[in-house]
Amino acid sequence: MADCVMKNSETFEFTYSATQQEEIERIRNKYLPKQESKMDQLIKLDKQAEVPGQIASIVAGVIGLLLLGVGMCCTMVWNTSMSIFVLGVVIGIIGMTVAGIAYPIYQKVTEKERAKIADQIIALSNELSL
Repeated sequence: MADCVMKNSETFEFTYSATQQEEIERIRNKYLPKQESKMDQLIKLDKQAEVPGQIASIVAGVIGLLLLGVGMCCTMVWNTSMSIFVLGVVIGIIGMTVAGIAYPIYQKVTEKERAKIADQIIALSNELSL
């Protein structure tokens, strides 16, 4: 911010504060309408391709871990007969398998989503690199 002070008819004093000007600009930018740049669009599209894969892998991981927990309960807590123990081992193995395929699920779903938006990503990146 600039302060101008006239001390007398022959002198003039001028002061400028860069930090105050930056603060004014930061506050001003809060109230201006947001304009999304091409770089912002490119980043948003790239993140958008990963979200469905993340959701699918989290769901698979949670289901797998819940099955593993049920299997552990069958073998350790509800161990009233041998058949429940064996059932617990089978459920636990299924749970471990489902949890183990969570990352490959993420990779496959993300690969498909990236293929869907590849043309948009390439077009935007070509525009930005010129």
